[in-house]
Amino acid sequence: MLRHSDLIAAVKAYDPDADGAAIERAYLFAAEAHGSQQRASGDPYISHPLAVAEILAGKRLDAATIITALLHDTVEDTTATLDDVRELFGDEVASLVDGVTKLSKLELQPDQSKQAENFRKLVVAMSRDIRVLLVKLADRLHNMRTLSYFRNPEKRVRISNETMEIYAPLAERIGMQDWHDALTDLAFTELHPEARRSVLTRLDYLRERGRDLVSRVIEELENLLEAEGITAEVSGREKLPSSVWEKMKRKDVPFEQLTDIMAFRIIVNDSNECYRALGVIHGAYRAVLGRFKDYISLPKANGYQSIHTAVLGPENLRIEVQIRTQAMHRIAEYGVAAHWNYKDGGGTLETDGLQYSWIRGLLEILESAEGAEDFLDNTRLEMYKDQVFCFTPGGTLIPLPHGATPIDFAYAVHSDIGDQCVGARVNGKLMPLRTALQNGDQVEISTSRDRTPSPEWLHFVITGKARAGVRRAMRLQQRDQYVALGKEIIRSMFVGRSVELNDRALAPVLDHFSYSTTEDLQAALGEGLIADRAVAGILFPAEPEPEPEGNVVPLGPTRRQRARDKGLAVAIRGLIPGMAMHFARCCHPLPGDPIVGIVTTGKGVTIHTVDCASLESFRHTPERWLNVDWEPEAKAGHVARLRVTSAHQPGQLAEISATIAANRGNITNLRFTSRAEDFFEMQVDIEVLDVSHLSNIIAALRALSSVASVDRARA
Repeated sequence: MLRHSDLIAAVKAYDPDADGAAIERAYLFAAEAHGSQQRASGDPYISHPLAVAEILAGKRLDAATIITALLHDTVEDTTATLDDVRELFGDEVASLVDGVTKLSKLELQPDQSKQAENFRKLVVAMSRDIRVLLVKLADRLHNMRTLSYFRNPEKRVRISNETMEIYAPLAERIGMQDWHDALTDLAFTELHPEARRSVLTRLDYLRERGRDLVSRVIEELENLLEAEGITAEVSGREKLPSSVWEKMKRKDVPFEQLTDIMAFRIIVNDSNECYRALGVIHGAYRAVLGRFKDYISLPKANGYQSIHTAVLGPENLRIEVQIRTQAMHRIAEYGVAAHWNYKDGGGTLETDGLQYSWIRGLLEILESAEGAEDFLDNTRLEMYKDQVFCFTPGGTLIPLPHGATPIDFAYAVHSDIGDQCVGARVNGKLMPLRTALQNGDQVEISTSRDRTPSPEWLHFVITGKARAGVRRAMRLQQRDQYVALGKEIIRSMFVGRSVELNDRALAPVLDHFSYSTTEDLQAALGEGLIADRAVAGILFPAEPEPEPEGNVVPLGPTRRQRARDKGLAVAIRGLIPGMAMHFARCCHPLPGDPIVGIVTTGKGVTIHTVDCASLESFRHTPERWLNVDWEPEAKAGHVARLRVTSAHQPGQLAEISATIAANRGNITNLRFTSRAEDFFEMQVDIEVLDVSHLSNIIAALRALSSVASVDRARA
């Protein structure tokens, strides 16, 4: 276990003015507060805050952050109070400890709504002081390193999923790439052990074939650059298994076609030498088409700068080469921590750059979201995407996720521009609003004050801010409709009665249901949140409740309510209440797929994916199309179909079945479509949770050395 004296020495090495005495007091305070508490590993509990502080010291954080790391669990897990911390260490440390303490139970919440609420708190806290996030990430990194000591496998899986979905993307967004890689690989080890073993086996094979390959490539690159008078530091590394697996899944390619299993970094003195070095590399080796990215002229949103290229390099090996300066490398290594300045013994963070605008964007999404879960859903979209860079007609740079549309662009410029968008010109040409934008596109948005967002936009916008804006507008439009319906229901209650309809007459109803305005009451009545009979009973208590006539059956719960009551997770938003619904067998839609409903007389609504080929037959009957979407909880019990081509060898079918089972898929049907002496093709129906679950299974199958191809079947 690290000694606190070693921690103080490490901090003093990069910040001589750091208050070592305060760090020692924090250690002694935490050690006494935690007392005899132990970690799941059996180590004294104080070993955890010490390890978190050591991780942060490795990023050269200020003394207040180091002290916060030592104290971050004391208020939550011991008898120590926040007032004790404030009295001993001051307001700054107390504020940071309070921010971390409020989030300390995030990993212990199995409830999705509680997890979403805590994530909302995290965004608010980090917008006030990014150090709260840094401590939380370091805390999660150490917890993941010791995850194996938890005996409950369900808890390990839940924590790993949370790490993969929330903490790793956040680490990447603030430029902590090594933290992102470590968190991802640790979570990947727990979530997909079979896939990880398959990738490691393939990497071991390549490593065995090319002994000392990295050192030979480094030597050849150094000689090339030295011959051109370029002084450079060259290093090489092998990608982590999680990174290899993720690229196989994202690029939809087998292991052999990946270009950057081996990555090499060239660090030079200035940006001009970056481009000179690029010329030397491209002059000596054949470039891989489509694999060049210039993040120097167009930095990533987190401030990252580098040139990336892939070439058929030494010994005809496909490699990735990254070229950057020392200053760029420091930002790439330290991320947001690289912006700390140590002046007059104190640390300050520069937060005015483009790399912090995404935090402001998350706050805008927070303001637009209907609830914490809606916010979590939209911010996940905001964190996961690669970027393209587009320009306004005035030359302002707008960074967007890969695949973004003019609607996403409009909302990125301003929420009002998005709400009022009616058309777009891309590079001077009028283009559909669903057009996928490319790097360097100039986009001009046409607006109209009479225009409101269309629900159809939800089928193709991809940024969290755009989705939140469209949903906000839809809620407002829907509320207006509910208000109008509720107003008409109340008006009909007074028809034929001598009582006058006014606010005074409705006051008892407002008091009974605790609504502050008549409009709130009308909206609730129109939406069906309260029953018209209940309102009538309060307005006219002396009148008996009418009995149903003839064969009239009182209305029961809605389809959505019945689905939730039964635990089914096939709820679809946008369906006509009471109408039958089923999923099309031509495209097998899964939660996560963009979908559309087709109304068929006598059959209800059939749910298709928006790219289903059979939709062409309904092109001339737009009145039958229904805008629908998955409920956030829509999971479980959906069947997807895969086409698998595999080597014809003993045990192969068992290996495929075991891989699907290991990734929690359930085979419901299997049919061979083609057989040959060396290969066979089969069609496999698998019960999965959603598109992401299916993607994990596909990636795991592709990692098998004897599997030639795996694709999702649409028929």
